[in-house]
Amino acid sequence: MRHRVGFRKLGRVTPHRTALLRNLATALFERERIRTTLMKAKELRPYAEKLITLAKRDLNRLHARRLVLRDIQDPTVVKKLFDSLGSRYATRNGGYTRILRLGPRKGDGAEMAIVELLGSEYQPKKKDEKEKARKGEPAKSEAAPKAKAEPKAKAEPRAKGEPRVKGDKPRGKKPKAEAAE
Repeated sequence: MRHRVGFRKLGRVTPHRTALLRNLATALFERERIRTTLMKAKELRPYAEKLITLAKRDLNRLHARRLVLRDIQDPTVVKKLFDSLGSRYATRNGGYTRILRLGPRKGDGAEMAIVELLGSEYQPKKKDEKEKARKGEPAKSEAAPKAKAEPKAKAEPRAKGEPRVKGDKPRGKKPKAEAAE
């Protein structure tokens, strides 16, 4: 039994493991969602949440920034962490990340997972927005009211020898339902 064992070693020596967690945390803060193995995701969660908690600080903000810069060397990521992510989670008392299990990886069967920051979830467009985006029309609020279009005139039936035009019904035997009448 693994009583009082603090963390997973992930098959790496200490400097390699800390470098791995730093890289994963940097990628998570940049993209707000990463895909990794489940064990790495479980180790990343407390590491990343401690950094976010430091970014939320109001007092000693400079000291907190320097503490985060020890682990994350990319200044643009640290700026994003303190400016947008820190303010996003200002009222939240923890639980800034979510781990979604994906199932086993095809090659070696390793359990895969997605780690995402809360508030960065996928928000699909509604049906009417999708259809209008496909047609190139502006959204509902932007579209001006249009006048009613006139109904299309019915095409005249074609003579027996005439070639078919797109939209014409094929000639020939009537369907069984109509033939019975």
